[in-house]
Amino acid sequence: MLNYFKNIFVIILIVFTIWMVFFDKNSLLIHKDLNKEMDKLEAEKDYYKKEMKKDNRVLKELKNDEGLEKFAREEYFMKRENEEIFIIEYQDSIKETKNE
Repeated sequence: MLNYFKNIFVIILIVFTIWMVFFDKNSLLIHKDLNKEMDKLEAEKDYYKKEMKKDNRVLKELKNDEGLEKFAREEYFMKRENEEIFIIEYQDSIKETKNE
């Protein structure tokens, strides 16, 4: 066993391996962190692609009159002439204020 460590090539290999794993600017530890960040960014990229598809669908709906009217009624409570709007709020959707 000791004869292996007397060989200069084995010593150089061990030192090189330790250097590459821990001390080099391109070490395995840095690569591990960069891979984690890349995975996070890929997930974020997928999320934004899905959001873009959803927004494009909404924009396509808003280009026709029925979709625009539906949006105006739901978001801004607009109404037609001679029409009444009733807003129904459920108990769990009402924000409670504390009167003390």
